[in-house]
Amino acid sequence: MVYAEPRKVDSKWFTKFESGLPDLTGKVVAITGCTTGTGFVCALTCARKGAHLVMLNRKSSRSSDAERRIKDAAPGATVETIECDLMSFASTRAAAASLTQKFSVNGIDVLCCNAGVMALEDVATTDGFDVQIQTNHLSHFLLTKETFPLLEKAASLRGEARIVNHSSGARHMSRGLEDKYFGPNGGHLGGNSSSMLCGGARWVRYSQTKLANSVWTQALHARLAAAGSKVKAVCAAPGLAATNLQVTTNQNGGMKETWIMRFAQSAEDGTMPLLQCCIGSGVASGAFVEPSGAGNMWGPPTEVKLTKKENDPATMEMLWAASEIACGEWKL
Repeated sequence: MVYAEPRKVDSKWFTKFESGLPDLTGKVVAITGCTTGTGFVCALTCARKGAHLVMLNRKSSRSSDAERRIKDAAPGATVETIECDLMSFASTRAAAASLTQKFSVNGIDVLCCNAGVMALEDVATTDGFDVQIQTNHLSHFLLTKETFPLLEKAASLRGEARIVNHSSGARHMSRGLEDKYFGPNGGHLGGNSSSMLCGGARWVRYSQTKLANSVWTQALHARLAAAGSKVKAVCAAPGLAATNLQVTTNQNGGMKETWIMRFAQSAEDGTMPLLQCCIGSGVASGAFVEPSGAGNMWGPPTEVKLTKKENDPATMEMLWAASEIACGEWKL
């Protein structure tokens, strides 16, 4: 069926949740992929709470419209956009350089690696990597590596900073990470079968990226702890939330089983785990937060236990090494 717009769903928990979030005056929050969906809700909420908001998006009319809507909804908030196309390492490095130039003195309190694409075709970026792998993981690794001094600066000034990765329940679709997906093999990673329920190749690649989000968080957490850093690495998953992600995936031929969206929660409710990781109180480094309801598909956020494949030391080392080969050495 054609899924032309996100399913209309009323929020059940978000208003109460948002009211309990802390004031962010004096803090800087940078978010990738925040023109729609959970990224937009996260950005808007941070602006309302008083943060200096930096929106990291590809240049487009949708990007400029998202910035305008947030400024209208949060009068007086400091909101700006820095162009960042995660399908390009050059664009990602340029965005990191702009962030460094702007925030070298006061630092960045939260780097929210939210942007993601889902079940796209088996094609390569200009850098030679799979479009899903580069967008969802590798470019976020690069962006975090290049801006890490800004996070350390904020942590030294204000006690902590956070790197937040956005995973998905799709991480459970994969038995474990395979290094071939993280090399320059774009266009040669299984083809374009698209069955979400039967393990089509598009979804295999997507599940690799979402498992990578969790594994990388644990690898980063371990390195930060060993270095005695005040920067935290945490990860969230939205459950099943009605956002534009399913719309674009359906339009690109990757999501045919749209009946599942009958069970979706609102984008606002789906953003609660991400916001808890970004700005909620009592979040420890290494935590994974997702909805507390049945199957972790909906409900208020809660910290969940990791599976063995998410904190396996050998897998963490493999992913870190592959990411360094693609993006350059990073020694904390």
